[in-house]
Amino acid sequence: MPINIAMVSDFFHPNIGGVENHIYMLSVELIKRGHKVIVITHSHPPDRVGIRWLVPGVKVYHVPFPTIASSATLPNFLTFLPYLRNILLREHIHIVHGHASLSSLAHEAVMHAHLMGVRTCFTDHSLFGFDDAAGILTNKLLEGALRNVDAVICVSHTGRENTVLRAALSPSRVYVIPNAVVAERFTPPEVPQTTDIITIVVISRLAYRKGVDLLVATAPRICQKFPQVRFLIGGDGPKVVELHQMREKYLLQDRIELLGSVRHGDVPSVLQQGSIFLNTSLTEAFGIGILEAACAGLYVVSTKVGGVPEVLPSEMISFALPEEDDVVSAISEAVQIVTDGRHDPAAAHNRIRTFYNWPRIAARTEKVYSDIQSTEPIDLITRMQRVLSLGPFFGPIQLAILVVDCIFFLVLEWWYPRENIDYVKYDWDIQKFEKLYGLDRRNAGVVPFNLP
Repeated sequence: MPINIAMVSDFFHPNIGGVENHIYMLSVELIKRGHKVIVITHSHPPDRVGIRWLVPGVKVYHVPFPTIASSATLPNFLTFLPYLRNILLREHIHIVHGHASLSSLAHEAVMHAHLMGVRTCFTDHSLFGFDDAAGILTNKLLEGALRNVDAVICVSHTGRENTVLRAALSPSRVYVIPNAVVAERFTPPEVPQTTDIITIVVISRLAYRKGVDLLVATAPRICQKFPQVRFLIGGDGPKVVELHQMREKYLLQDRIELLGSVRHGDVPSVLQQGSIFLNTSLTEAFGIGILEAACAGLYVVSTKVGGVPEVLPSEMISFALPEEDDVVSAISEAVQIVTDGRHDPAAAHNRIRTFYNWPRIAARTEKVYSDIQSTEPIDLITRMQRVLSLGPFFGPIQLAILVVDCIFFLVLEWWYPRENIDYVKYDWDIQKFEKLYGLDRRNAGVVPFNLP
């Protein structure tokens, strides 16, 4: 049976990133499978507020909340409830699917959804530690938000273990569904790269947790060791200054090219210029960039952290500890493999397209939704008991929030009755939709348009 799904997250287009692309592609595939999917996210002033549509029929609600940092909104709790109630009821939503641990909207949607009888699911895309102030605070908030969620999805087995520990979840409620890639977009170049010049590509946010310090330390050593190697670095972030300083210090302007911020649509063309892809992350739940690079035919060198060892077969990747000498050794091994012709880009592409594809990911997510709907919903008393078990201090605070949330919902039911809500009537047929608006879901770009 078709399911009406609301994807909720602070991280969505027009911002570009792994979570944003995951939500969009999963929504598109679920629509192709006959379900109705909407996305709820924050506004993007000055003009992206209200309802927008993305090809091939993804309806996006931009709630008028400003962001505070990194595209995340300030926790609103009760402020978000009137908007969410109206949207979920008028769209006849069956399941709320929140995304990303740092998304306030996702946590609040999971907390509010049970008031409307809507089941909940949450996808965790990141890894967090246990020994720093930010990690401790985030983990406690995540534990409170997921205490009553119906199911949790992680993008790797390492991520699953991390989330189970951080949020004190029952492992039976946590599924593993990886990311995927549109293989048709990430293809090897028609003319194979020569070994006279070996280009190492880096595309990443230039921040500390992405291991930019390792890149700064190892790039000059590789350039000195291999005269035929050059670096092509795309991305922006707080560590970009250090890359510029390194390049100036070692006079490597002709060997290291800094592209700045790269649009997601331009990533395939950048990857096609290289033979090796380098990832120096200090923490990574999955590594969608690694997957895209391997699909484009590049040999991958990566730090052995998080869920990265689960992504590719051993013959397509060289691992290194997050240490300078080990990274240099792994890059040296990769240069030798590419020089000797032991890596076949076309074969790598063909393998990846069978491993990771969005139709398969959508089918597995659909199975999670079916499992959720086959179980009995949690009653209010059980929810209160679970919330109280959060601890002697956080438990009562979370319980007070839950009780006030219920009272505020009853006030909204009286102030703005359901009978006054303008319900949406759908006769959903994606083939008719495409024919009417001249769209092609096989080439579904992120192009917003308005219905007349």
